[in-house]
Amino acid sequence: MATITDFPSAVQAVIQGASPETVAETLLSQMTPKERLWLLDGDEPFWSGFMEMLTVGYNIRPYIHGQLDRLSLPGLRFSDGPRGIVIGKSTPFPVSMARAATWDTSLEEKVGRAIGLEARAHGANFFGGVCINLVRHPAWGRAQESYGEDPIILGEFGSALCRGVQRNAIAVAKHYALNSMENARFTADVTASEAVLQEVYLPHFRRVIEEGCLGIMSAYNSVNGQWAGQNEELLENTLRHQFNFKGVVVSDFIWGLRDGPLSLKAGLDVEEPFQQQRAQQLTEALEKGDVVTQYHVDRSAKRIIATQLAHYANRDKAEPGMEVVFCKDHQNLAREVSARSMVLLKNELVEDSPILPLRRAELRNVAVIGRLANVANTGDNGSSALRNNHDIVTPFGGLKSGLPNASVTLEEKDDAQAAAKAADEADVAIIIVGYTSADEGEYLDPAILGDTSLTGVFPPHDGSPAADAMVNMINGKGDSVSMIGSSEGFGGDRQNLRIRPIDVEIIKAVSAVNPRTVVCIVTAGAVITEEWRSLVPGVVVSWYSGAQGGNALADVLLGDVDASGRLPYSIPTTEDHLPYFDINARTITYDRWHGQRLLDRLGEDAAFPLGFGLSYTSFHLNDLTVKASSLSEELDVTVMVKNTGTRGGRHVVQVYGKPQRDDKEFPARLLLGFACVNLLAKETKMLRISASTRPLKMWTDGKFEWASKEAEIEVGAYSGDESALSRRIALV
Repeated sequence: MATITDFPSAVQAVIQGASPETVAETLLSQMTPKERLWLLDGDEPFWSGFMEMLTVGYNIRPYIHGQLDRLSLPGLRFSDGPRGIVIGKSTPFPVSMARAATWDTSLEEKVGRAIGLEARAHGANFFGGVCINLVRHPAWGRAQESYGEDPIILGEFGSALCRGVQRNAIAVAKHYALNSMENARFTADVTASEAVLQEVYLPHFRRVIEEGCLGIMSAYNSVNGQWAGQNEELLENTLRHQFNFKGVVVSDFIWGLRDGPLSLKAGLDVEEPFQQQRAQQLTEALEKGDVVTQYHVDRSAKRIIATQLAHYANRDKAEPGMEVVFCKDHQNLAREVSARSMVLLKNELVEDSPILPLRRAELRNVAVIGRLANVANTGDNGSSALRNNHDIVTPFGGLKSGLPNASVTLEEKDDAQAAAKAADEADVAIIIVGYTSADEGEYLDPAILGDTSLTGVFPPHDGSPAADAMVNMINGKGDSVSMIGSSEGFGGDRQNLRIRPIDVEIIKAVSAVNPRTVVCIVTAGAVITEEWRSLVPGVVVSWYSGAQGGNALADVLLGDVDASGRLPYSIPTTEDHLPYFDINARTITYDRWHGQRLLDRLGEDAAFPLGFGLSYTSFHLNDLTVKASSLSEELDVTVMVKNTGTRGGRHVVQVYGKPQRDDKEFPARLLLGFACVNLLAKETKMLRISASTRPLKMWTDGKFEWASKEAEIEVGAYSGDESALSRRIALV
């Protein structure tokens, strides 16, 4: 091995075959005690960094942790996500929940590569945007940042994003663990049994680690009585020892831990993003030696260096320039993903033909209606917000562009009579309803600066102007701030799972005068539609759909792209069929039951089950084979898929397992795998699906065991599909 004198020579040693851990030890041996501590938190002083975050902007440049110029160590250079890089004018992709609705992990990997390229172009190497928290309740404010209600979807999409990103930047999966409440995220203690953790809330983290994810971010909330950022059971015992994680663990920002030395002992490697608690506490704690010792410092320092070495030795060689940021290829990818994500929930006949797709040649006058019809509405205004709002194609803009020979009119007032008048004169009425950042998203309340339990983690006043300004702000004497000066636009957990009453009035008024009415729902989580759905022939979930969302909506409504999106969660008929949810809870217990699993246990039909979505063509499955191996945790499933319709289309084939049990103590049906297939009209293809058997196991006495001796494997279009093919297999 060549002489290692700095980071570049260390990278070359890894490229030549040395292990990152061994080389990291060599670099670590060249560092002073002060330099080793430098690696364990952010490089910027707290007061100036936090003040800039609040007044100038969040993550306007990479947040750097542990840059060491003497050894040319780049440090962890953070950029947030997940709908794109938040630095600069980057490409706004559809939110993660929309991307999950494609059920296409190869497409998500392409999104990850685009995001990684833009991160690297902006000087970032650490992407904190792989959110894989399970959406236990659709009111969770940050549901849009994640991929749905099922561990299999979360694990496969999180893995795909990691693979794509890590060609150019380290991927960081978050928020570990049990983070699915927004308003109470800084204070809530979430309790769960070990079985529930292992079966429901941690499998997707295990999956992304197996796929090589190099970063994990801890959650704000407490887990079983200990803050997640200093929870040794989670960080060392489960993550390191059980899941064999070799990368770096970082805290969530500012309030991600409450005790610097304890967090280091528990296995948290880096406090993000500034010099805060550790900078004040570690030196004295090391002198005392009763909580942490030099061993803990070196353990984390070695992980931090080894992670950077592993990444730099394996990343793509070509250095992207700024020309990749919001480039045409990435805009086209955003359009493709958005179109493929849209879920057709209802498509009834009007005059003997389905309402969708619309026929261009028959359209002379199209009415686009609703307050969201011409709004750049790409998601919440918190840490995932992108700054590229002037390049967003709205629904009205997309339809106007897609119908150059028709008159496309806009009626965006909250006025049912005006909407009806516009619709009465149109060949078709398209109503855009749903939510904005004021309704759901990250929650940042100005009152947080007056909560001493939270401001108590700030370091002492350092005499700087920034500290003076922050103290004035905390005392209510400072200027308003851009990030949390107003709670408007930071919706938090959703207050209502239905659309606004005025939107229902508009739907009623429009559908009364125009039978050709399509409702498009802008949302992240489930929307209950019982009071109005029967009034219209067409319903589409169009999501927060990114920069090209309006063009993509036109692509789908006009039939240029098949309606191929499928729900990554179930939609109930009533709020009564959801788990308990209190947005201000200080303590809450999670169990196995949520989403489709809870509906199955209650014996209640979903309005739309997990995996549901209509197409513009039809499909038929036959010749199912299911092969299980005692040496593998996977099933090899093959099935013949035929497009029985008259146009090309895309089908999502889903594999579910039904443990053969007599009780209701374990889910009745679980998603095991899925795959997509494109088919021309009348075309038939064999589709091979790799399905996991892990969901068919339960955690008992410290290990996984089969939940039953046999399982029925169902292969169909959605959970509970009555036309699904099935085979019984033995579990050995």
